[in-house]
Amino acid sequence: MKRCVIIGGADIRNYEYIREKLNTDDYFVFCDSGLKHLESLQVEPNLIVGDFDSHENPHLNVETIVLPCEKDDTDTVYAVKEAIKRGYAEFLLIGVVGARLDHTLGNVSILLKLDALGKKGIIIDDYSEMEIVSDKPVYISDRYSFFSLLNISGCANGIFIKGAKYPLEDGEITCEYQYGVSNEVLPGREAVVTVKYGKLLLVKVF
Repeated sequence: MKRCVIIGGADIRNYEYIREKLNTDDYFVFCDSGLKHLESLQVEPNLIVGDFDSHENPHLNVETIVLPCEKDDTDTVYAVKEAIKRGYAEFLLIGVVGARLDHTLGNVSILLKLDALGKKGIIIDDYSEMEIVSDKPVYISDRYSFFSLLNISGCANGIFIKGAKYPLEDGEITCEYQYGVSNEVLPGREAVVTVKYGKLLLVKVF
Protein backbone atom coordinates (compact mmCIF):
# COMPACT_ATOMS: atom_id res chain seq x y z
CA MET A 1 0.00 0.00 0.00
CA LYS A 2 0.91 3.65 -0.14
CA ARG A 3 2.82 5.24 2.72
CA CYS A 4 0.84 6.90 5.48
CA VAL A 5 1.97 10.37 6.56
CA ILE A 6 0.82 11.53 9.99
CA ILE A 7 0.92 15.28 10.60
CA GLY A 8 0.95 16.54 14.19
CA GLY A 9 0.80 20.01 15.67
CA ALA A 10 4.44 20.59 16.66
CA ASP A 11 6.14 23.50 14.94
CA ILE A 12 7.65 23.07 11.49
CA ARG A 13 10.01 25.80 10.30
CA ASN A 14 11.60 24.28 7.21
CA TYR A 15 8.54 23.43 5.13
CA GLU A 16 10.57 23.21 1.94
CA TYR A 17 12.68 20.39 3.38
CA ILE A 18 9.60 18.54 4.65
CA ARG A 19 7.79 18.89 1.33
CA GLU A 20 10.77 17.28 -0.42
CA LYS A 21 10.16 14.16 1.70
CA LEU A 22 6.50 13.82 0.66
CA ASN A 23 5.14 11.76 -2.23
CA THR A 24 2.10 12.65 -4.29
CA ASP A 25 0.53 9.26 -3.57
CA ASP A 26 1.02 9.39 0.21
CA TYR A 27 -2.03 8.97 2.45
CA PHE A 28 -2.14 12.15 4.58
CA VAL A 29 -3.67 12.13 8.05
CA PHE A 30 -3.88 15.49 9.84
CA CYS A 31 -4.19 15.37 13.62
CA ASP A 32 -6.05 18.27 15.26
CA SER A 33 -3.61 21.23 15.40
CA GLY A 34 -1.57 19.58 12.66
CA LEU A 35 -4.13 21.30 10.43
CA LYS A 36 -2.16 24.53 10.90
CA HIS A 37 0.42 23.00 8.50
CA LEU A 38 -2.13 22.23 5.78
CA GLU A 39 -1.53 25.26 3.58
CA SER A 40 2.27 25.29 3.98
CA LEU A 41 2.66 21.58 3.22
CA GLN A 42 0.62 22.03 0.03
CA VAL A 43 -1.08 18.63 0.23
CA GLU A 44 -4.68 17.47 0.40
CA PRO A 45 -5.77 15.59 3.55
CA ASN A 46 -7.18 12.09 3.17
CA LEU A 47 -8.27 11.86 6.80
CA ILE A 48 -8.60 14.30 9.71
CA VAL A 49 -8.49 13.04 13.30
CA GLY A 50 -8.81 14.99 16.52
CA ASP A 51 -10.74 16.15 19.54
CA PHE A 52 -10.31 19.72 18.26
CA ASP A 53 -9.26 21.15 21.59
CA SER A 54 -6.30 22.94 19.97
CA HIS A 55 -7.65 23.64 16.47
CA GLU A 56 -11.11 24.36 15.17
CA ASN A 57 -12.75 21.61 13.14
CA PRO A 58 -12.51 22.98 9.59
CA HIS A 59 -15.49 20.89 8.39
CA LEU A 60 -13.80 20.13 5.10
CA ASN A 61 -15.22 17.66 2.60
CA VAL A 62 -12.80 15.08 4.00
CA GLU A 63 -13.39 12.03 6.20
CA THR A 64 -13.12 13.33 9.77
CA ILE A 65 -13.02 11.35 12.99
CA VAL A 66 -14.00 13.48 15.99
CA LEU A 67 -12.57 12.13 19.23
CA PRO A 68 -13.55 12.84 22.84
CA CYS A 69 -11.26 15.20 24.74
CA GLU A 70 -10.86 12.72 27.59
CA LYS A 71 -9.24 9.54 26.28
CA ASP A 72 -6.19 7.33 26.71
CA ASP A 73 -4.71 7.86 23.24
CA THR A 74 -3.44 11.18 22.00
CA ASP A 75 -4.79 12.28 18.64
CA THR A 76 -1.53 11.20 17.01
CA VAL A 77 -1.54 7.74 18.58
CA TYR A 78 -5.17 7.26 17.57
CA ALA A 79 -4.35 8.29 14.00
CA VAL A 80 -1.55 5.74 13.80
CA LYS A 81 -3.77 2.99 15.18
CA GLU A 82 -6.49 3.89 12.68
CA ALA A 83 -4.02 3.79 9.78
CA ILE A 84 -2.76 0.38 10.95
CA LYS A 85 -6.36 -0.88 10.91
CA ARG A 86 -6.60 0.33 7.32
CA GLY A 87 -3.61 -1.76 6.33
CA TYR A 88 -0.74 0.71 6.18
CA ALA A 89 2.71 -0.69 6.93
CA GLU A 90 4.97 2.31 6.25
CA PHE A 91 4.68 5.54 8.21
CA LEU A 92 6.22 9.00 8.10
CA LEU A 93 5.46 11.22 11.08
CA ILE A 94 6.00 14.98 10.88
CA GLY A 95 5.12 17.76 13.30
CA VAL A 96 5.29 15.32 16.20
CA VAL A 97 8.42 16.46 18.09
CA GLY A 98 8.92 19.93 19.53
CA ALA A 99 8.43 22.10 22.59
CA ARG A 100 6.25 19.64 24.55
CA LEU A 101 8.70 17.03 25.83
CA ASP A 102 5.88 14.79 27.05
CA HIS A 103 4.27 14.70 23.62
CA THR A 104 7.67 14.30 21.97
CA LEU A 105 8.57 11.24 24.05
CA GLY A 106 5.11 9.79 23.60
CA ASN A 107 5.34 10.20 19.84
CA VAL A 108 8.85 8.76 19.64
CA SER A 109 7.49 5.66 21.39
CA ILE A 110 5.16 5.20 18.40
CA LEU A 111 8.26 4.10 16.48
CA LEU A 112 8.72 1.27 18.98
CA LYS A 113 5.09 0.23 18.56
CA LEU A 114 5.38 0.19 14.78
CA ASP A 115 8.61 -1.80 14.92
CA ALA A 116 7.02 -4.36 17.26
CA LEU A 117 4.27 -4.82 14.67
CA GLY A 118 6.79 -5.32 11.88
CA LYS A 119 6.00 -1.94 10.33
CA LYS A 120 8.37 0.83 9.29
CA GLY A 121 8.20 4.23 10.93
CA ILE A 122 10.27 7.38 10.55
CA ILE A 123 9.98 10.73 12.31
CA ILE A 124 11.32 13.82 10.56
CA ASP A 125 11.71 17.29 12.03
CA ASP A 126 13.59 20.39 10.94
CA TYR A 127 16.93 18.98 12.07
CA SER A 128 16.90 15.21 12.02
CA GLU A 129 15.39 11.87 11.05
CA MET A 130 14.56 9.18 13.61
CA GLU A 131 13.94 5.47 13.25
CA ILE A 132 14.31 2.24 15.21
CA VAL A 133 17.19 -0.18 14.72
CA SER A 134 16.20 -3.70 15.73
CA ASP A 135 16.47 -6.94 13.78
CA LYS A 136 17.67 -5.51 10.45
CA PRO A 137 20.82 -3.55 9.55
CA VAL A 138 20.36 0.18 9.06
CA TYR A 139 22.62 2.12 6.69
CA ILE A 140 23.59 5.77 7.17
CA SER A 141 25.05 7.90 4.38
CA ASP A 142 27.74 10.52 4.91
CA ARG A 143 25.33 13.33 4.00
CA TYR A 144 24.36 13.49 7.67
CA SER A 145 26.52 15.60 9.98
CA PHE A 146 26.07 13.30 12.97
CA PHE A 147 24.13 10.28 14.11
CA SER A 148 23.27 9.06 17.58
CA LEU A 149 22.10 5.73 18.93
CA LEU A 150 19.93 5.97 22.03
CA ASN A 151 18.40 3.22 24.14
CA ILE A 152 14.78 4.00 24.93
CA SER A 153 13.43 0.52 25.62
CA GLY A 154 15.66 -1.31 28.10
CA CYS A 155 18.94 -3.00 27.27
CA ALA A 156 20.42 -3.43 23.81
CA ASN A 157 23.52 -5.51 23.15
CA GLY A 158 25.38 -7.16 20.34
CA ILE A 159 25.67 -3.69 18.79
CA PHE A 160 27.98 -3.25 15.82
CA ILE A 161 28.82 0.08 14.17
CA LYS A 162 30.96 0.04 11.04
CA GLY A 163 32.05 2.80 8.68
CA ALA A 164 31.91 5.47 11.41
CA LYS A 165 34.40 7.64 13.27
CA TYR A 166 33.62 5.73 16.45
CA PRO A 167 33.16 2.06 15.52
CA LEU A 168 31.70 -0.44 17.96
CA GLU A 169 32.00 -4.21 18.12
CA ASP A 170 29.59 -6.33 20.13
CA GLY A 171 28.75 -3.40 22.41
CA GLU A 172 25.95 -2.71 24.85
CA ILE A 173 23.99 0.50 25.41
CA THR A 174 21.67 0.81 28.40
CA CYS A 175 19.15 3.47 29.31
CA GLU A 176 21.42 4.47 32.19
CA TYR A 177 24.52 5.05 30.04
CA GLN A 178 23.88 6.67 26.68
CA TYR A 179 27.35 6.82 25.14
CA GLY A 180 26.20 6.47 21.53
CA VAL A 181 25.67 10.22 20.98
CA SER A 182 27.18 12.28 18.12
CA ASN A 183 28.96 9.72 15.99
CA GLU A 184 30.00 10.55 12.41
CA VAL A 185 29.97 8.60 9.16
CA LEU A 186 33.44 8.41 7.62
CA PRO A 187 33.72 10.67 4.53
CA GLY A 188 32.81 8.80 1.35
CA ARG A 189 31.59 5.82 3.35
CA GLU A 190 28.27 4.42 4.47
CA ALA A 191 27.94 3.46 8.11
CA VAL A 192 25.99 0.37 9.07
CA VAL A 193 24.42 -0.37 12.47
CA THR A 194 23.21 -3.76 13.64
CA VAL A 195 21.71 -4.88 16.94
CA LYS A 196 21.50 -8.53 17.98
CA TYR A 197 19.29 -8.06 21.03
CA GLY A 198 17.03 -5.15 21.87
CA LYS A 199 16.26 -1.92 20.04
CA LEU A 200 17.89 1.46 19.60
CA LEU A 201 16.60 4.82 18.46
CA LEU A 202 18.71 6.11 15.57
CA VAL A 203 18.78 9.90 15.22
CA LYS A 204 20.40 11.18 12.03
CA VAL A 205 21.24 14.89 12.21
CA PHE A 206 21.74 17.12 9.16
